[in-house]
Amino acid sequence: MISMAPNLRHLRAFCVVAEHQSISRASEKVFLSQPAITQAIAKLEQTLEIELFTRRTDGVFITDAGQLYLTRAERAQEFIRAGIDEARKIAQIRGGKSLANLDQLVSGVQLRALIAIAKTGNFSLAARLVGISQPSLYRAARDLERLSTIPLFRKTGQGIELTPAAEILARYVQLAFAELQQGQMEIRAYKGVDSSRIVIGTMPLARTHILPTAITNITKRRPNIEISVIDGRYEDLLHGLRYSEIDLLIGALRNPPPIDDVVEERIFDDELALIVRAGHPLTRKEKITIEDLARYPWVTPREGSPTRTIFENLFARKHHPRPKGIVEASSLVLIRGLLMESDRITIISSHQSRYEQEKGLLVPLPFDLGDTRRPIGLTTRRDWHPTATQLEFVDALRTAGRNLI
Repeated sequence: MISMAPNLRHLRAFCVVAEHQSISRASEKVFLSQPAITQAIAKLEQTLEIELFTRRTDGVFITDAGQLYLTRAERAQEFIRAGIDEARKIAQIRGGKSLANLDQLVSGVQLRALIAIAKTGNFSLAARLVGISQPSLYRAARDLERLSTIPLFRKTGQGIELTPAAEILARYVQLAFAELQQGQMEIRAYKGVDSSRIVIGTMPLARTHILPTAITNITKRRPNIEISVIDGRYEDLLHGLRYSEIDLLIGALRNPPPIDDVVEERIFDDELALIVRAGHPLTRKEKITIEDLARYPWVTPREGSPTRTIFENLFARKHHPRPKGIVEASSLVLIRGLLMESDRITIISSHQSRYEQEKGLLVPLPFDLGDTRRPIGLTTRRDWHPTATQLEFVDALRTAGRNLI
C-alpha cells in the first residue's frame, strides 16, 4: 500500500510560519485563519512527534528539528511546482486562471491517486493500493484533472494509462513524497532512533565485494537501518532511480550518462578476463588462440550490454565466426554453475569472480583482451539530497571501491 498522503495545506502553513516567524502574518499569506494554522502546525508536530517551533511572546521560532524538516518540505513543494510546470509545457497549455496557483489547490490525496494509477493502470487496483474505495480514488483523480485542466488519463484496451503530461507530473510528485519520507527519517535520527532505509540498485560488478563490504561496515555502526538491494537491468534500475524508488545505483557507469538528470561518480576501474573452471583444457596451454576459444561453448551477457559488445568484437576483429551454443546469463550463481559443470568460457569482471578465484574454483585464461577497463561507480539523481546516514553509506561504498585498487 502507498504510504499516507501528506496534508499539503499543513505543509504550506508550516513553511510560511517558518518564513515569517509569525502565525498572524502566515495567516495573511495562506488565507487561513490563525486557529487553522495553529491547528495545522499542531497536527504536523503530532505526526512527527516533535516540536517544530518554540512559541514566545515575540513570535514563533523554528527548532533545530523543525529546520531539518523545513528543508524537506520546501524541496517537496518545489518538486510539485516543477512537475506542474513541466506537465503544462508537455500538454502545451498556456495561461489559464485555474493553473496560476495549482500547487496550492491540489491535495495530497489527489496526488497519491495519480501515483497509484501510474503504478497499476487500473482504478480498482489503484484504490486497493492506496487503501480507499474505488469511487473515492476515481473522484480524486478526476478532480485533479479538472483542477489542472490538463488531460491526465486515457483509456486503453488494458485499462487506464497516463498521458505524457501526467507521467512527468507523477514523477515529480513521487520525488516530492520521497523528500517528505527523507524528512521523517531525519527527524527520527535527530531523536536518536536511526531507522533510515536505503534502497540500492545494483548491477553485477558490484554485488560480490563492494556492496557486501559496504553493507557490513555501515550496519556495524548503524544496526537499525534497513537496506534493500534491487537487482535488475540497467534501464529498469535507472527508471527506479529517477522516480525516487531507488536511492542510488552501483555498477558499471555509462559515459556519458544516459540522461542529464543523473550524475555519475567513478570509484575504480575494472578489467575483464576470460574465466573458466580450474582444470579446464585451455589452462594447460601456454598460448591460446582465437581458434581455441571458438571451439568451446560460452556464457555471455545479454545483447546490447557493454561486455557483450566486447565479446562480439573479440571474434570480429580476428574475422572469425563467434562460437555457437551461447548461453546468456547475468547471475553469477548460474554462471559459476555452468562453468563448474562444463568446459564453457565466460567473459566477466575479474572482481566479480574474485571469491571463486581465491577459492581455486575458477581461473583466468592467459589471453590478452586489450584495454577493457571500465569505470565502476555510483549513479545518483542530480537533485538528490541524501540524509546523513545515506551519505555515510556512500562513503562506505567509496572506501570499499578504493580498497580494490
